[in-house]
Amino acid sequence: MAHHKSAKKRILVNAKKRAQNSAYISTVRTAVKKLRSAAEKGDVQNLSALFESAQSLLHKAASHGMLHRNNASRKVARLAALVKKKTTK
Repeated sequence: MAHHKSAKKRILVNAKKRAQNSAYISTVRTAVKKLRSAAEKGDVQNLSALFESAQSLLHKAASHGMLHRNNASRKVARLAALVKKKTTK
């Protein structure tokens, strides 16, 4: 257990940030899953809107330090390739 006041505060702040970050990452994962399921079902009308929202969430997560920017870029590129493949048949 921490003895210094600042260490006790950091424990509280870190717990709060961890909860916020995990909630946001869960939102990102949900958006990606919605996009992938729509692509599997062949729902072409909603693909572009779902892709834009997933892309935005991934880049925001990267800018806030929840994901590495290369990781986010790789995920966006793969999702873009999936959307392109499904829309250009």
